[in-house]
Amino acid sequence: MSGELEALGARISDALPGAVTDVKVAFGELTLTIARERWRDTAAYLQTDVDCNFINFIDVTAADYPERAERFDVVAHLQSPKHNRRIRIKTSASEETPVASLVELFPGADWYERETYDLFGVIFSHHPDLRRIMTDYGFDGHPLRKDFPMSGFVEVRYDDEQKRVVYEPVKLTQEYRNFDFLSPWEAVSYDLPGDEKASK
Repeated sequence: MSGELEALGARISDALPGAVTDVKVAFGELTLTIARERWRDTAAYLQTDVDCNFINFIDVTAADYPERAERFDVVAHLQSPKHNRRIRIKTSASEETPVASLVELFPGADWYERETYDLFGVIFSHHPDLRRIMTDYGFDGHPLRKDFPMSGFVEVRYDDEQKRVVYEPVKLTQEYRNFDFLSPWEAVSYDLPGDEKASK
C-alpha cells in the first residue's frame, strides 16, 4: 500500500510541475505539501484526474506555528470513494497571505473555511461569505492561535437588571497557578485521614 501511495504522489508531482514541494506517506495516508499559489489548481487536478478522483471533501483546518514567518499550515483532507483512498494536502500561510478558497470546487468547504478563518485568522481569497461562524461578531482575536490568552479578553454574562447580555473585561480572582496549598490535592505536608492505614 505504501509503495502504491508513493507512486501516486510521484505521478501527481510530475503532472503538476512546481506545485508539489514535498510528498510523504505516513500511517497509510499520502500527504502532499503544495505551493500556496498552486493550492486551488492542485485541488482541481486531484478532483478531476481519473487516477486520483478525490471527489469527497472531508475538511480543512490549520495548525499554528507562531515562531515561523508563515505561521499557519492550512490542511485539507480529500477522499476518493472509487479508489478507496484519502489524501492530505497542506500549504503554508501568514496572517496576511491569503489561501485560495476551495468552495467553488467543493461546496462543502464553505463552513470549514469560515471556521478556519474565525478560529485561526487564515484568509481565504474568493470565498463567497468569509465571516465568523463560531465566535460572536464583535469577538476580538482568533482563539485557536497559540498566542491567544487562555482566559480570553472578555467574559459574557446575562445582566438581569439591564435585561441583556453584557461583555466585561476578564477579571481573575486568583492568579493562574498561584496555589495557596490549603486544599488536600495541592501538595499538603500533613497526613490525611486514612493515611494511617497505609504501610510506611
